[in-house]
Order: sequence, then C-alpha cells, then structure tokens
Amino acid sequence: MAIGSNNSKEPGMKYSQVDPDKSLASYIDAYWTAKGDRVNTVTEKILPDGCIDFIFNLGSDCITDNGASNMQSENAYLVGTMTRFKETLMHNETNLVGVRFKPGGFSAFHKFASLHEITDKTIECENRSLFDLKKISVDHVAYFNQFFSDKLKKPNYFLLQVIETIRSHKGQINVEALASKNFTTVRQLERSFKQHIGISPKQLINLTRYQNTMTAFQNRQPGESILSIALDHGYYDHAHLTNEFKRYNGVTPTLT
Repeated sequence: MAIGSNNSKEPGMKYSQVDPDKSLASYIDAYWTAKGDRVNTVTEKILPDGCIDFIFNLGSDCITDNGASNMQSENAYLVGTMTRFKETLMHNETNLVGVRFKPGGFSAFHKFASLHEITDKTIECENRSLFDLKKISVDHVAYFNQFFSDKLKKPNYFLLQVIETIRSHKGQINVEALASKNFTTVRQLERSFKQHIGISPKQLINLTRYQNTMTAFQNRQPGESILSIALDHGYYDHAHLTNEFKRYNGVTPTLT
C-alpha cells in the first residue's frame, strides 16, 4: 500500500516519489510524499500493490482505512499488505512521508512474527524512538538511505526468487507450478508468504495478474475488447475479470 500508489492526479493532493539507493532497490520500491494543497479536500483511493509501508505523519491527524484508522500527527505507522482498496482523506494540512517495501522486502530490515497479523491493517509503531522525525522532515531521502543501509541484514533470497517467478509470469501461474519451479512445496510457500509478505501465494499471484491487466487496459489497441484482454491475461471470462477489478479497485472495467 502507498498513498498515491494509483498515480492519482486528483486536485487536493500533491504526490511524489523517488527511488532508494541502488543497494536497497531489491527490497525498497520507493520513498514517497503525499501532501494536501491549500484549496481542496479529497478522498484518495489507495490501490493494493502487494507492498508494506512505513508512513510518517508530519502534518495534522489523517483519517485512513475508510475511516477506521486515525494516523496521529508526529507518529509513525506500519501499513500491512492490502487485499482490497481503501480510502484516505487528504486535506490542506496533510503531510505524509512513506517508505514502500517491495513484496518480501520488509524482512530484509525488520523482524516480525508474522506479517499476516497486520494484513489490511494500519498499526502505530510502538518504538517511537526508532525513527527521527525531525531528520525525516529535513531530508527524508538521505535519512532513509542511511537508516535502511545500516539495518539491512541477510535477505530471504529464496522468497525473492519465488516473487520474481510470479512477476516474470505476469501472475499467470498456479501455486502448484510455482512451488515446482522453485523446488519447494505448496505448504512451505504458504507459510513463508504469510510470514514475510502477509498474504498467500495465490493472493499475490492474483494481484500481480490484475496489475498487468490494468497496464494492458491503459495501453490497449483501438477496437480491443474487454473479453480479449481478460482471456489474454488468464481470466475465464468477462465476469471473472470484473469481479477482480471490483475487489481491487472498487469499479468495473470499462474501455471509455
């Protein structure tokens, strides 16, 4: 999850992101900022992306998780992997800074009993002294590069290899084939994914397929139908694709 992960250009929010240092790029997707402007207040839709985020609230309190969570000012939060879209209220005093970890990347820096426990949740970081919010407000990119370089430990290369298999197949692979290609069992994959990513292998496969389908919609050729796009990306039919879109995006696919 990340504010602005759907690349929204709605008035009422200013979103930007930068890449981490190259030494961290295998585990961290981006550092990002989301600020409200001085005029508009908008409800920003956040789309699932298979990622986990740290969010630092440098502005006023921020309502997220469809109204269920309040990220208080000058606090840090951990946002679990999302399985559905959510909404966040962005207003003129919103000022969020985030770190978006790639699937499986969080475990390269932090230990957590099981990330499945925080799936679809926003939780306050218990150790407030872990991060220096003043330094983040001055130069978050330099601070994060140094902070996470110092915390980088031995990554789970096996898990990253499995995720790369899903990515290279564009989500068009079943769990049994995924396990076979990586010389492991379905049960072992299930345990590893829930602990280090927060969702099951099947859930990440489905999300990856949806993301590739969204790209196909954006780059579709004139006259290309929804059904043809659905079949090209491993969906059974139009209805199957529509159900996936509603789960992840809250709307049905359209070519208009």
